[in-house]
Amino acid sequence: MEIVIMSLVAFVVAILTFFSGFGLGTILTPVFMIYFPVDLAIGLTGVVHFLNNIFKLLLVGKGADKNTLLRFGLPAVLAAFAGAWLLFQIPDVEPLFSYEAFNRHFEVSPLKFIISILLLFFAVLDLVPFLNKIKFEDKHMPVGGILSGFFGGLSGNQGALRSAFLIRSKLKKETFIATTVVISCFVDFSRLSVYASRFSLDDLNAHTTLVICATLSAIAGAFLGNKLLKKVTFKFVQTIVAIMLIVLSLALGAGVI
Repeated sequence: MEIVIMSLVAFVVAILTFFSGFGLGTILTPVFMIYFPVDLAIGLTGVVHFLNNIFKLLLVGKGADKNTLLRFGLPAVLAAFAGAWLLFQIPDVEPLFSYEAFNRHFEVSPLKFIISILLLFFAVLDLVPFLNKIKFEDKHMPVGGILSGFFGGLSGNQGALRSAFLIRSKLKKETFIATTVVISCFVDFSRLSVYASRFSLDDLNAHTTLVICATLSAIAGAFLGNKLLKKVTFKFVQTIVAIMLIVLSLALGAGVI
């Protein structure tokens, strides 16, 4: 049953995240956690996420903007390493607040709360008409890459912060999607190298069928998303990004993820 559930979730989410440039791992991870230990769930999600991104890279990667990859993507990937390293150096801090709901205990760390406010801010920029006209110029790309990469590495939400910035650049919808895919592949590759030390091949082999089914479902969702791309406007893509940012912001701010 878990194979059917995870495959269905992967398919539906992959369609939405094809346009937003983030969210597949964010949603799949807690679903995997229902059935597996945390470390294994993160590792299995990482494999599905990476293989799906490789497919999307083959599908649309050639349309990526090379200038953005160099000026934004490279600083973002390097800064993500710095953020991830700093995360392990920071001692555990007291949660900002905690509460009980639905027979579960939820905690919100100061970092997650700050990231949730930041994501909500970008979402508002996308949805409010007169703020929607604000664009980031080429000269802002390195700074945007460093900030989104660093805070992404620190919080684990690289994709959301990356899309929040790039959706406000002057990229066309096809170029925006292709560019986020290429950068995401670089981040996935570096992330999997870390995950590989946390779970064994035996763990992966034991769940090969699940990984294959979830990956194929995600690929099918990405393929359908690509087919729909020509029928949607940039405004639609921008709205999808804003909605995903709001959902992620609320989930982080409430301590759900």
